[in-house]
Amino acid sequence: MQNVSVHDTAAVETAFAGFPSGVAALTAMVDGVPTGLVATSFTVGVSFDPPLVLFSVQDTSATWPLLRTAARIGVSVLGRDHEDVCIQLASRNRDRFEGVSTHTTDAGAIFIEESVTWLDCTISAEIPTGDHTIVVLAVSSIRHSPGKEPLIYHDRAFRALVEHAEAAADIAA
Repeated sequence: MQNVSVHDTAAVETAFAGFPSGVAALTAMVDGVPTGLVATSFTVGVSFDPPLVLFSVQDTSATWPLLRTAARIGVSVLGRDHEDVCIQLASRNRDRFEGVSTHTTDAGAIFIEESVTWLDCTISAEIPTGDHTIVVLAVSSIRHSPGKEPLIYHDRAFRALVEHAEAAADIAA
C-alpha cells in the first residue's frame, strides 16, 4: 500500500478506481430528443421509505444541464451484457442511442432493455460538492429482474461477479 497525495488528481482517480461499482444509465426524453449519461457513482438504498437513490455528476458535464430539465429520469442498472451499450452511452462523439434497445414511458423516462433494474425517478435534491454535484433521486416505480447479473466497473475495466458460495453462506449465517 502506498500513500497518495490528495492534491494529485490522477493518483486520487486511480485510488478511487480500485473500488468496484455498478453502472447505471440515466436517460430521458428532453425536448423530444433522447438524452443520457452513465454513472459509476450510482448508489441505492439512500432511503427505503421513501425510496431514494443518488449519483454524482461532474460539474463539467454537458449532458446533465439538459437531463436535469426532464420531468422523469429513467435509471437503468446495466447488466453484464451491456458493456458496448455503456461505452456508447458514455460517448461524446457519436449518437448515444443509435441501435440501443430502449423503452420510453409516457412521462419521458427512457429505460435500457435487458437491464437488471429500472427505476422511474424525479430529482429530489442537488448538492454541489467539490467538482461534482450529488443528485438525490426519488424513486416512483421499480422493475427488477432477479438473478440478472449487473455490469461491474473496477480498476477502469468491466468485470464479472464470481460467486464464492462458502463465503456467502458464512456472511448469511
